[in-house]
Amino acid sequence: MVQFFEEISPSLGKWIDQQQVFWVATSPLARDGHINVSPKGGQGMFHIINSRQVWYEDLTGSGVETISHLRENGRITILFNAFEGPPRIARLYGRGTVYEFGTPEYDNFIPAESRKPGTRSVIVVDVHKVSTSCGYAVPFFDFKAHRTRLLTWAAKKESADCDSKDSGLVDGLKRYWNQANLKSIDGLDGLTVAPYTSESFPVKKISYQADNESTGPRFKTAGGGMNVLLGFTLGILVASLYIRVSR
Repeated sequence: MVQFFEEISPSLGKWIDQQQVFWVATSPLARDGHINVSPKGGQGMFHIINSRQVWYEDLTGSGVETISHLRENGRITILFNAFEGPPRIARLYGRGTVYEFGTPEYDNFIPAESRKPGTRSVIVVDVHKVSTSCGYAVPFFDFKAHRTRLLTWAAKKESADCDSKDSGLVDGLKRYWNQANLKSIDGLDGLTVAPYTSESFPVKKISYQADNESTGPRFKTAGGGMNVLLGFTLGILVASLYIRVSR
């Protein structure tokens, strides 16, 4: 049964801190505009300031829908759900504000030494309603690890910017922002500061273990199938030899 609250309780906040992934939903005002839902993950990306305010570190993506929608109308819903333990769904309804890389507000939230490579903005949400419900239909999943490919990609882009005096001439992150993050798919404004700021990216060596997608379920399934086939074949050979010896 759904329950509504005016703020994030301490127990709910503790549960939220334990989640490895969350979803962000926004929408433009236009009746024919595209509603957006974006999955978010990564260690230490979501933060609870108090019972009525949260923020998350917004990494660079191929689109800029959330930022564009927040600039236009501010409406946002953040969803969490349990993949282990008791079933639970939690929604945070609020008004979002965007603080881009290159602004003083951004620097107040994310010091240079703790910033993730590729972070383009901070999304701050003033929560005005919270709901929780059962989530009985959500399946169980085991968490393996966070992917690192986006971080390694962004680190290389930022290094290219740091090594050049003109970010527009290199294949760096600011150039990518100019190419992919200026407008939403409905033509709403996206990034307006970060692509043009003269602020440099923090210079530090980033080392992440590469994603090992070969250890995913598909590989395991194929390997298991090969093992079964090999065992079946050996079984037939052993049986044939036994029959010949018996004769």
